[in-house]
Amino acid sequence: MADIKPIRSPDDYEHALQELEGLWGSLAGTPEGDRLDVLATLIEAYESERYPFDHPDPVGAIKLRMEQQVLTIEELKSIAGPHIAEVLDGNRPLSLPMIRRLHDRLGIPAEILIQPTGAEAA
Repeated sequence: MADIKPIRSPDDYEHALQELEGLWGSLAGTPEGDRLDVLATLIEAYESERYPFDHPDPVGAIKLRMEQQVLTIEELKSIAGPHIAEVLDGNRPLSLPMIRRLHDRLGIPAEILIQPTGAEAA
């Protein structure tokens, strides 16, 4: 096995992915398992730097979940309350009770829902 080195280029990245694939399923605490852990950490760091992922804004996340679950605005109102339409239009911020219900009933991550909406940013 070659020494592990930082991932600095797309070629390094591809090589690390190939090696990771070969090590997949290695047992923790073995040399192969340790190598798998180190490679996974390096790959994750490279991907985070090269391909950052922005979370959607709260309104975008709610609309996406509505689309995924084929929810009507009336169904969403029964979950989040009557003012959710104003939130979706950008005229009202999400309240804490709305955030809790959307998180609990639709599984939208709270860290997304607590971000400022268009109404709060204005």
